[in-house]
Parts: sequence; structure tokens; C-alpha cells
Amino acid sequence: MDGSTHVFDATLASFEQDVILKSKEVPVLVDFWATWCGPCKSLGPVLEKLAEDYAGGFLLAKVDVDKEQQLAGYFQIKSIPTVMLVKDGQIVDGFPGALPEGQVREFLQHHEVHPAAAADEAPAEASPEQPDPHAEVLRLRTASQSEPDRDELKLDLALALLATGAAVEARKLLDALPANLAADDRAVRAHARLGFHVLLAEAPPRATLEAAIAADPADLRARHLLGVRLLLEGEEAAGLDQFLEMLRRDRNYDEQLAKRSLIDAFRIVEDTDLVSSTRRRMASLLF
Repeated sequence: MDGSTHVFDATLASFEQDVILKSKEVPVLVDFWATWCGPCKSLGPVLEKLAEDYAGGFLLAKVDVDKEQQLAGYFQIKSIPTVMLVKDGQIVDGFPGALPEGQVREFLQHHEVHPAAAADEAPAEASPEQPDPHAEVLRLRTASQSEPDRDELKLDLALALLATGAAVEARKLLDALPANLAADDRAVRAHARLGFHVLLAEAPPRATLEAAIAADPADLRARHLLGVRLLLEGEEAAGLDQFLEMLRRDRNYDEQLAKRSLIDAFRIVEDTDLVSSTRRRMASLLF
């Protein structure tokens, strides 16, 4: 949270100015939390990561209920974590408890909270071949509920959920697929992606990993997690480059983690030219 322009501590004295009035310019997500709260430790990093990913699409106000008991009482906070969304000076919605990243993204999407870069783009530039995965989750969830016997919709929903980071729900859907769909190339690829998603369950945000590597380029643990995050966020070439750099620095690190990560990545990267060129670069480092 240090140094972030999108995350700040809210107090009773500053709440009117920093949250209520500011929400008339940009949506503000208010996170009521405490240092002793286990679920808060899970949700907090997710919210902070999203605040950075959205790059000003919303602001995150953190309220420590132990330090701001009067403020928590004003909002009648009964349990933590509790999150509220403030837009145009009004509380429009919220949710209790720790949600996974994918479901928080769905919550923001439902309330038309978008990343700042995406909000600046003209609608005409959107590609119909690449629909927004969060919108796809909402569409496919509705379609699957309307036609529960169509298993192919469940596969489509699992893939859309994976694209939003909702790995737990995606795994449940994939594991429940009938044999004919479980052998589908898309399902096989999705299972491979799940392995990478598991690694990010408690990983630091991207900015933290990048800062760690900038401070110590030999921090191979941070480099590995950054590579995984880049890979799953669609920056496949950059993710593979991180694994290659790990291999260059120490091929035997953590039981050849770099080599194993590259091989696993080849199973999910659909760009055959990128896979071929990366295989050649890997071979040149190994032999």
C-alpha cells in the first residue's frame, strides 16, 4: 500500500472529503478490516492488487475498525471484512467476507467500474473476437442456469472464470464435466492453467514483485511469481522471458523450477511461433 496513489487509509476526520466527495469523481471501495482478522489478510491484498490493476478506475479506502471504531459504528459494521462501494456520494452496494479476485472483479463489472485505461478507450475499438471475460462470466452463468443440461456451457463458463482468476469455481466445473468434454483440448489446457493459478493464491501484487526484482535481480522466487502472473494476464512472451531469465541465472534453482515452468507454460500458450522460439532459447541455455 505504501506509495500507492490508489489506496489510502480513511479516518472519521477525512471520510467526508476523501470518500464521499471524492466518489463524485471516481468510485471508492471502502474496506473495513483489522490486523487480527484472518479473512482480512486474504481479501486485503486482492483489493489492493485490483486498485493497482484498475489504475485509478476506483480508489480503495482502508478503514481499520480498531482505530476507527466511531466510523465503523456509523456504518453499523457487524463483521469484517466488509466492503462497501461508494459512487456519486452514495453507498450503492457492498459485500461481507473475503471473496476471490474473480468474484470481486464481477462485483466491480456489475457496477460498471472499469480500469482507467479501458474507460478511456472508444467503444468502437473493442474487439468482438475478444469479449470482456467478466461480462462473459455473467452471460454464461445466466445461460448455464437456464440450460443446466448443456455441459458445453459449463466448460465455457469455467474458461471465462479462469480468465478472471476465479480458479476455485473453475476447477469445480471442470472436475464435474462428463468424460467426452473432459478430454476436450480446451479442458486439458484449462487444467494446465489451474496449476499456475494455484501458485498465485497468496502471491504479492505485480507491482510488489516488479519492485522486488528491481531491488534484487537475483530474486528468483519473485521472478517466478511475476512470470506466472504475466502468463496468466495474457502477457505470455513477457512471462516466458522471466522463466528464461531464471534459467540463465540458475538452471538448478528449486529443483529446476525454471525448466519445469517453461514446459508447463508450453501446454497453455496457444501461439505456436512463440512456443517454438522459446523452446530454441531454452535449449541454447541448457545445452
